[in-house]
Amino acid sequence: MSLTGTPFLYATVALAAVALVLPFVLWTRLRGPRALRAAGRALMLLFAQATAVTLVFVMVNNANNLYDNWADLLGTGNHVQKAANLGADGTGGIAYRTLPRVKQTFGPADGPGMHAAGGVRVTQLKGRVSGVNAEVYVWLPPQYGQPAYRNRKFPVVELLSGYPGSAKAWFGSMKVHEQLEPLMRSGRVAPFILVAPRTNLVAKADTGCANVPGTVNADTWLSIDVPKMIADNFRAQPAPQGWAAAGYSAGAHCAAKLAVAHPDRFRAAVSLSGYNDPIGEHASLAAQSLAMRRANNPYFLLRRYRKPPHIALYLSGETGDGYEAGVALEQIAKPPTTVRVVFLPRSAGGHTMELWRPQVPEAFRWLTAQLTGKGDPPRKARATPRARSSAGSRHAALASGSASTAAAGRKR
Repeated sequence: MSLTGTPFLYATVALAAVALVLPFVLWTRLRGPRALRAAGRALMLLFAQATAVTLVFVMVNNANNLYDNWADLLGTGNHVQKAANLGADGTGGIAYRTLPRVKQTFGPADGPGMHAAGGVRVTQLKGRVSGVNAEVYVWLPPQYGQPAYRNRKFPVVELLSGYPGSAKAWFGSMKVHEQLEPLMRSGRVAPFILVAPRTNLVAKADTGCANVPGTVNADTWLSIDVPKMIADNFRAQPAPQGWAAAGYSAGAHCAAKLAVAHPDRFRAAVSLSGYNDPIGEHASLAAQSLAMRRANNPYFLLRRYRKPPHIALYLSGETGDGYEAGVALEQIAKPPTTVRVVFLPRSAGGHTMELWRPQVPEAFRWLTAQLTGKGDPPRKARATPRARSSAGSRHAALASGSASTAAAGRKR
């Protein structure tokens, strides 16, 4: 029975109802020695508590798309076939752009929100360079199938979820396609192809969108294999001009890092409540050493360029949760790099979907301007706070990767 399926949800509801009724029916009817009756009543109470906790978990998981299946929940899933050392550029010397085209088979995706706004498609992709084997979800804009657009190529946004998190979350909890479809039809947002690849690739760990030889090549999966597959199967604009990444929480860190690390593959990135130092997610494979942290920290990567890259970054967050990371990047950015930081007050919500979901239209209006030069002008940013919370360390320390694990602690 599927973890996120309707039958399992109904089963947990039924079990919770039975567990609630049992004590009323059997409490005074139990027979036998006192110890046996006490044990029976204790078991009924434990059964009621267990079913209630299970029901709450299922409802929360379905609402936030934290775990796709039992393997994700139990930490037994592994989507890595091989993880060779691919070098600094993540290609392993392979001229990936000249690799033969591979035709993927797509089918309708199942789950909350997956059938809305024209429906989401899914395919199982075997990454030829990264060695990752995982699912990729794709949503096509309403213009894609229209005769007037049959020769048009479309910009692409790669959507990255948090940790733990499912690639489906962007379409389920975030409702990205449902929010954007009317804006695309009216021309206020560009008709983007939306691509959500699996980022939860290794059991019980966040990949940090990093290449870790012998473990996983998550960066190559997201920046080479997935884009190559989209280019082979859809009318997608070429990189980097037509490509962007967007993410929330751990996915926000990944989006910013991918754009800064690969300006030849991505032109823009949207980071919602992200962080620069991978230690912001304690389970990140990119936080295993100071060298790995710096190699996957967009602050260090951006500062290292002799010639600033032609990329645009949109970073939003509350104090202590994304805002300082954005400010740090804004302070070191030099043209043609542009950075827009959006301050969110605590009253806007916490580190949850309720904070990120309403930001989708504004973020995609900004992406429209960056990738097409058209669209509505961005709204005026909120006033920034006078005092900048830094979770126990200066924001520069947190950004640079010199903060301690304790000082960098944050809610996920």
